[in-house]
Amino acid sequence: MSYHLLSEPIRRYIRNKGWEELRPIQIAAIERILTTESNYILASRTASGKTEAAFLPILSKVDFNENGVQVLYISPLIALINDQFFRIEELCKDLEIPVTKWHGEANKTLKNKLLKKPEGIVLITPESIEAMFVNKPYQVKQLFSNLKFVVIDEIHSFIGTDRGTQLKSLLARIQQLNQNPFRIIGLSATIGDYDEAKNFTGDSQNTKVLLDKKAKDITAVFSYFESEKNELPLALLKDLYLKVKDNKVLIFPNSRGKAEEVAVKLKKISDRVKGHGNYFSHHSSVNRETREYIEYFAKNNQKNNFAIACTSTLELGIDIGTVDKVVQIDATSSIASLIQRVGRSGRKDGESSHLFLYATDKWDLLQSLACWLLYKEGFIEPPEKKEKPYSILVFQILSITKSKGGILIVDLIEQIKQNFAFTHIEETETIEIIKYLIEIDFLEQLNKEVIIGIEGEYIVNSRDFYSVFEREETYKVVHAGITVGQIPVSPQITEDENLLLSARIWKITIIDHQAKKIEVVPAKDGKKPVFAGSAMLVHERIREKMFEIIYSFSTDLETNYDFLDKESKSELEILQNEFSIFKITDIGKQRPLLIKENYLQLFTFTSTKINRTLLFLFSIAGIKTLLDEKNSCIDILTTTNEFVKAWKSLGIPLQNDTKLNSILTSFLESNPKILRSSKWSMYLPQSYQVELVKKTYFDIEGTKGFLKTIELKLNQK
Repeated sequence: MSYHLLSEPIRRYIRNKGWEELRPIQIAAIERILTTESNYILASRTASGKTEAAFLPILSKVDFNENGVQVLYISPLIALINDQFFRIEELCKDLEIPVTKWHGEANKTLKNKLLKKPEGIVLITPESIEAMFVNKPYQVKQLFSNLKFVVIDEIHSFIGTDRGTQLKSLLARIQQLNQNPFRIIGLSATIGDYDEAKNFTGDSQNTKVLLDKKAKDITAVFSYFESEKNELPLALLKDLYLKVKDNKVLIFPNSRGKAEEVAVKLKKISDRVKGHGNYFSHHSSVNRETREYIEYFAKNNQKNNFAIACTSTLELGIDIGTVDKVVQIDATSSIASLIQRVGRSGRKDGESSHLFLYATDKWDLLQSLACWLLYKEGFIEPPEKKEKPYSILVFQILSITKSKGGILIVDLIEQIKQNFAFTHIEETETIEIIKYLIEIDFLEQLNKEVIIGIEGEYIVNSRDFYSVFEREETYKVVHAGITVGQIPVSPQITEDENLLLSARIWKITIIDHQAKKIEVVPAKDGKKPVFAGSAMLVHERIREKMFEIIYSFSTDLETNYDFLDKESKSELEILQNEFSIFKITDIGKQRPLLIKENYLQLFTFTSTKINRTLLFLFSIAGIKTLLDEKNSCIDILTTTNEFVKAWKSLGIPLQNDTKLNSILTSFLESNPKILRSSKWSMYLPQSYQVELVKKTYFDIEGTKGFLKTIELKLNQK
């Protein structure tokens, strides 16, 4: 039925490709997209054909002879655009539909051709749409005023983020220019909240979710190799080498530095035993040409095995061909990230995905296990709700004003009111923020109109303006005139130190701070190299599951944990014995409090944000604390009596908003770096900064619930 709904040229494309049948998500999408006017979220596992599920019916439905761009494909990554371009171009080849890439690295001649004659399909990032509005405002209307469809790839990566709010605002602004409503098709393999996904389109009532419930079989093997240093154990690397040497493999450590360490050390082992030399590192610090070569090599070689040590740069759907195995080293911060990574293997129909998880620390092992079991139970973290995204409102006020070359204040307020990204922000709040931007010279008021002010000009004319991200300062790393990559600046980066980058070890010879350049030569002295790590945010359900495992592990050992190796089981049993001194009878309501000679240890087993809030409350109470986020443990540097007294009143500051806001104002004055998590928040009135920090850095409501519910259980001698 669905096949016959497609246009003849598309049916011919399917026949020529030799497809024996359409996949379930494709059948469902073809029928719904072609017979209704709804928006759709296509939720299906990795490599299930979601791109074709969207484009086969769109190409059958849209009249591409009409003026203007007809379909906009939006991606979170330039690399994904470059990858999908060939896929979509092949679909359109016999239909004579032009497909144009539009991003900072795309061909300028083809961009100019599109501006002269807007048509076909455009593949673009949110930042490039923003740049269009600011730099080519009149051409935006010419390009997109007759738009029929917007396809958002990896939509889960936008939901609940500042970048997602920016994209929602841009979609609303395009809709304001459009002759008729366009339809939105979202694609994702990992969605934690389908209602939020529907809200993302701005019309949740007219948005449906098409969910392919068929999960891919995943075989998992957990291995434990304890690390007593910051380096990976040699035994782990040897075991890993044996597992990956005869396969095509992606290896995900949790930082760029670890990715480099893995690539370099596996290649050394392979060289010693005369194995293949295809060991690569792939992350944002590796230069673009090298990353593209690695992607091309992985996708186009049929015979050669390879191992790519990578970060989230290969987590999303860039097609690198067939991958046999995925390796995760230590715990991911989220279940969604773990599943995205695992989904990269077993991409052929009928193949299982293979996950090998290595842990180097008992808490990483426990967290990895919790993520895995929650995934098996069907849980994925819901996205953060951005009901009042004040910081992105600042961004969009500046963008709208710049794109208009000046705008009446009443018209600016009206545009914001009509923008579904800011539905929950009150008109009085918008007015207050506009007034503040005038005060700090980001806007200048001329009678009833505003233009960009003197201070605002520096911001909007910056090449970083179009992004919600704070660009980290990086230096180019250069060897013999060739750029190896770029790295973030840190105190560890000094002359004569060794550096890991692009799967090689380099010695730093010269650091030119003025040119932001690091000269290197291949290192031969065996000195330990450096590279920076990264922090994580962990959801409270993961931590709660970790606590559950500790108290259920021995009873469920034979039935639920057959994928653990002997060392993993042994380590979990040790952990369980350590916690046996606490007589926990209700894991939902009780938490361990360990009394030591000079301090106490509170194991909260809750989210990163609630832990931060608890530390903040202890500081208000005048009690010194230290947080070990990995094991969700707060060291409390006081006596038992003082702690008990403080604990009873810990939540009082949360009950009085006026007092709490006053305390948070002082806190922000002494900790301004906290605002850097949201690029535009530093340009908000102080009271709005406080509200933002309460929602994005702390978890006030979650902490209230935690303090109200939790009973502490002391260790019993």
